Amino acid sequence: MAVSSEQAQRFREFRMPDVGEGLTEAEILKWFVGVGDTVADGQVVCEVETAKAAVELPIPFDGVVREIRFAEGTTVDVGTPIIVVDAGEQAGGAAAPAAAGPAVVPDAVPAVPAVEAAPAEEKPAARTAVLVGYGVAPSTTTRRPRKPQVPAPAAPVQPATEVPPVQAPVEPAAPQAPAQPAAPEDGRDGASPMVYSRPLAKPPVRKLAKELGIDLATVAPTGPNGVVTREDIRAAAAPPAQLPPVLEPAPQGREREVRVPVKGVRKATAQAMVASAFTAPHVTEFVTFDITRTMKLVQELRADPAFAGVKVSPLLLVAKALLVAIRRNPEINAAWDEANQEIVHKSYVNLGIAAATPRGLIVPNIKDAQDKTLPELAAALGELVGTAREGRTAPNAMQGGTVTITNVGVFGIDTGTPILNRGESAILAFGAVKLQPWVHKGKVKPRQVTTLALSFDHRLVDGELGSKVLGDVAAILEQPKRLLTWA
Repeated sequence: MAVSSEQAQRFREFRMPDVGEGLTEAEILKWFVGVGDTVADGQVVCEVETAKAAVELPIPFDGVVREIRFAEGTTVDVGTPIIVVDAGEQAGGAAAPAAAGPAVVPDAVPAVPAVEAAPAEEKPAARTAVLVGYGVAPSTTTRRPRKPQVPAPAAPVQPATEVPPVQAPVEPAAPQAPAQPAAPEDGRDGASPMVYSRPLAKPPVRKLAKELGIDLATVAPTGPNGVVTREDIRAAAAPPAQLPPVLEPAPQGREREVRVPVKGVRKATAQAMVASAFTAPHVTEFVTFDITRTMKLVQELRADPAFAGVKVSPLLLVAKALLVAIRRNPEINAAWDEANQEIVHKSYVNLGIAAATPRGLIVPNIKDAQDKTLPELAAALGELVGTAREGRTAPNAMQGGTVTITNVGVFGIDTGTPILNRGESAILAFGAVKLQPWVHKGKVKPRQVTTLALSFDHRLVDGELGSKVLGDVAAILEQPKRLLTWA
């Protein structure tokens, strides 16, 4: 049947964008809209996870959602349509009449049922789109009122040019439930003052609630317009909710193995580590030394007004020491160009910090770290770690690194042999700081002692150069006044 140009323009497909450089697929983590909801240009409709980060996707046009092509947890190739919007519907207008029969969805992918919407809320403050090219547009959480659970009258919907025949889903008839008292305006369920219907919360807050085992519907929201905040989740997470679950032996007859698909950050990390380990010839050197003076300096800096509002940790001074060592030995800050058979020397340092997150290991980096003062470096470290833990690290923050630090000491580990982040020349492992007997000024005394391990690409870095860099870092941390004399 012929499709008019008007119909072709009415039903618009939103395709999975390339949210990183060269990524080919992304997993749909969460849908924030359902069939029948009104969407506006710039409104976030779903959250996806790529091999590098979790990203919110704003839709670039207005209309009413007519079809959701993929369920949560599905991995979708870049360029594949994931949602169909009836652009002919004006914001706030009624949806097109539903046709008899189920919505047309590809056979291999189950359709996502319409999400019951919460009562309309006021529009929140404007947000900045997370994807390059979408610009800044106000988003809205306004949704249509709940629809009664009865079949809608039949009426055919004409398909668009590049869209399969689109039909609105018919919600199955449900038994009439006993009359319930009307919910108060604050969103509370009248039957129970501690239960909230369709709680509103941002993705990082939902993720925190999931990690702590908190049901969002039981949390009293204190944010604007009834939004659940991170503080609300923490307040509700009384012990033992904050404790990790205790693993007990599985009863007889239950499976003893659980298989988890390799995807997202874990898949990308595995591929990068294999490529790095079998491409760059690794060499690791170690040094154990007295870090007592640096630990005292950390305590002094914490009381310094120049560092008010930022976190001062031993990792900060380790990072600064490495930057000074690179300045003294700039040849280590390089990359191997296999295609052109060249060594690329870099005058900038994008300092990577390995961060363990619930989604896996990621390595965001501080751009041009060599130019930052100590307070600026402290602020950048705090922002990097906080963003990583909340799952909000942008893909470009994990690209272009030159050297990396991994702090294995926070896990009580003395040292290790870290694998290079792919494309980088070196990685420094900072071990646990422990009180140990140490010869100091000719006498055995209890001193704070740690071990550093430096792995480097032996194609770029000879043993002499690697030893100089590692020795300089240890010397600075042993006598932190060298941060002044050597810088």
